[in-house]
Amino acid sequence: MSRNRVALAACALLLAGCVGQPVRESPLRTGSDAELQAQAARAAVLEAHPQWALQGRVALSNGRDGGSGRIEWHQDGGRFDVSLSAPITRQSWRLSGDQRSARLEGLDGGAREDSDAERLLHEATGWEIPVAALASWVTGTAAPDLPAATLQFGSDGRIGRIEQGGWTIDYAGWQPLAGFAVEMPQRLTATRGDARVRLVIDHWQPGASTP
Repeated sequence: MSRNRVALAACALLLAGCVGQPVRESPLRTGSDAELQAQAARAAVLEAHPQWALQGRVALSNGRDGGSGRIEWHQDGGRFDVSLSAPITRQSWRLSGDQRSARLEGLDGGAREDSDAERLLHEATGWEIPVAALASWVTGTAAPDLPAATLQFGSDGRIGRIEQGGWTIDYAGWQPLAGFAVEMPQRLTATRGDARVRLVIDHWQPGASTP
């Protein structure tokens, strides 16, 4: 493992355990026509308002290494700016870019760049994080650039699981998004094989452009 990977994993492990598994309160099922229509309407609202920001906690694992820390994510359409920090060690990393390029800062030896954010993260840290798709999944909607998703709903009519592109995203807990008639996820876990990304979102902010 490279020095960069060791540093990222070791620092994140100091905060390990701060993000728990989503707790599902009811079995999932295929959505009714009304629920599918409501989900489509919700996705349309979010598509019309592509600027948002969130603050929360994230836990990452690749089956061998993992850990957790604070996360701040700004999304402006296809442009993203994601900061991950480990307050105990005072280390932080910043991933920014769009669909054509990405830049990762905070590594030993200086920043790295690549045309693909997911590949850049994997090569630098060993973590598999589908950045572009996660920008949709974190809002509780399917990613537009992947094959059609399978949606499942809870007894409350809210989306409970999205299966897409080999990933399974489970949701638990929702909170209102101020200014819009939609709710946003509070806890979610995205998994594919040994790769796992867990998020607990403490605060959503609409209309926040990237820094």
